[in-house]
Amino acid sequence: MLFNSYIFVFLFLPICLLGFYLPSNLGGRDRAAADKIFLIFMSFWFYGYFNPAYLLIMLCSIGVNYLFHRALSLRPRRSMMLLAVAANLGVLFYFKYYDFFAEMVNAVFGASMELKHVLLPLGISFFTFQQISFVIDTYRGEVRDCSLVDYTLFVSLFPQLIAGPIVNHGEMLPQFAQIGHRPVRWERIAEGLGLFVLGLAKKVLLADTFGAAVDFGYANIATLGRPDAVIVMASYSLQLYFDFSGYCDMARGIGKMLGIELPVNFDSPYKAVNIVDFWKRWHITLNRFFTKYVYIPLGGNRRGAARMYLNLMIVFLLSGLWHGAGWNYIVWGALHGVLYVLTRFWLKSVRPGLAARHRAEGSAEGASVSRLRRALGTFVSRLLLLGYVSIAWVYFRAADVAQAGQLLAAAFGGPFRKVSAELADCFRMDEFWYVIKVLHLDNMAYSRYILPTVMLAAGMYLAMAGRNAAQRMERARYGTGSAMAFAALALWCVLTFSKVSTFLYFNF
Repeated sequence: MLFNSYIFVFLFLPICLLGFYLPSNLGGRDRAAADKIFLIFMSFWFYGYFNPAYLLIMLCSIGVNYLFHRALSLRPRRSMMLLAVAANLGVLFYFKYYDFFAEMVNAVFGASMELKHVLLPLGISFFTFQQISFVIDTYRGEVRDCSLVDYTLFVSLFPQLIAGPIVNHGEMLPQFAQIGHRPVRWERIAEGLGLFVLGLAKKVLLADTFGAAVDFGYANIATLGRPDAVIVMASYSLQLYFDFSGYCDMARGIGKMLGIELPVNFDSPYKAVNIVDFWKRWHITLNRFFTKYVYIPLGGNRRGAARMYLNLMIVFLLSGLWHGAGWNYIVWGALHGVLYVLTRFWLKSVRPGLAARHRAEGSAEGASVSRLRRALGTFVSRLLLLGYVSIAWVYFRAADVAQAGQLLAAAFGGPFRKVSAELADCFRMDEFWYVIKVLHLDNMAYSRYILPTVMLAAGMYLAMAGRNAAQRMERARYGTGSAMAFAALALWCVLTFSKVSTFLYFNF
């Protein structure tokens, strides 16, 4: 079930909220257990709606991992923990990586391994990593005894089930203990609803519009001129940004409506000034997982600089492979890893000396000049980083490395000609085109390029300079005016559901 669908907005979510908050004659532990079981049932409905077989796979995974948790709680043996991790990775390998591995073996050794073409269960990467973290933390003694109900809710809670965030026990189990014991907080529900609407707008109004241009570009790479290819690259950077951040906002908004605070997973990453800053803002919980369960066990930064840089590269290569079974994802991870290592070296070894020199020079110049230089440096840093990240995103979106090379060749060496009319028409939102016609701007020679220009400029501003949804909700004033504005935005979103599309991170 998609957040941006009629059945979710008009049936599932109202039933979920009413069932969770309706008064009951149950009290104490009985009410808490009933509310948890109700959320589990709704989460099963939400996940099973895509494909009942997905639900069976998730239930088996929950059952097996809970048995590992119980065994490790009674006797924390390292061999048992490693077996649990291996079992989880084995299931993930079968569903996600078997065909990729088989194709590689066939190509290198001339073997004839049969491809399975297994359908990838939605969200399996997310709930598998979440359960790996749980069994490892149980082995380390960080998790106290957890009931089957709480564990099932921890894995299956529907707002974060399909595309994260990857939550941990420390931030969820204490909140589960409060379920059924807290009064309804209407202000929190209103904040969650507002956050959900803003995330929905990012997805259906912005991400899907940019996505139309991206789909056209990748389907017609051979015909793209240089401006076309650059627009396609920029459009995908914005599509992925608004798609992923929109999902994160909706997930946190639903969580707030249920009285559950999900961790921030996305914090305006295109405002980052370097790649280290970027990865503190993009998919924060995945970065947290790799840091705790891969980077630190490998030695982190405790074994010298060379080992630290190697560990960082391993993490980024694994991050690329986690996102997808293909060499293009590994190249994407390598591109981020190389820049990350170079940036860490710069920040640790080079910048301190330059900073001291700049401070000495800055003391001789006016404060206004110093502020202007810093602002200009920040702007240039963000722009250069976005350019590099956008090049890396080409490998993330492409079907394979060859297709990524085709698009990059078109962007940097293709013919320089006018943007194609077909690509420009991908940005034509009917409601905005009607305004252009009312203003008689459609008679202009280049009228079809108005909307692409406005959409790209607005997208870049919102991503690189505007306040994000969480910041907007922090400053929101609840009243008749704001309620009407959010209602109008929600209606606009609902009217676009006929062009509904899945979230990009559902593929991972």
